[in-house]
Amino acid sequence: QVQLVESGGGLVQPGGSLRLSCAASGFTLESYAIGWFRQAPGKEREGVSCFSGFDGDTYYADSVKGRFSISRDNAKNTLYLQMNNLKPEDTAVYYCAADPMPRRCLIAGDYDYWGQGTQVTVSA
Repeated sequence: QVQLVESGGGLVQPGGSLRLSCAASGFTLESYAIGWFRQAPGKEREGVSCFSGFDGDTYYADSVKGRFSISRDNAKNTLYLQMNNLKPEDTAVYYCAADPMPRRCLIAGDYDYWGQGTQVTVSA
């Protein structure tokens, strides 16, 4: 049974940093595509960053390039998202998602398995 559990969200001032974690079980990270998505109030869920299931390459949304970094610890079966230079527009619920073979790495609709989400609020 695939399970994803996010942690690490919180309240941070603009310019600050947070690291999100996603503990996975029921599969191994290398065998699935896995990524981070976010949803702000009144907006659609959007892809933030992901590891492709085809080649393991990483992808980022343009809005977070140069500020966010995705990584994984295969021994711990855990995915991370390091978020630096956070902006108020980064405020959202952040979700971890996994799928054995999504057609598109950063498209939420292509993923079958989701965590419960963790709130990130960037505010002074």
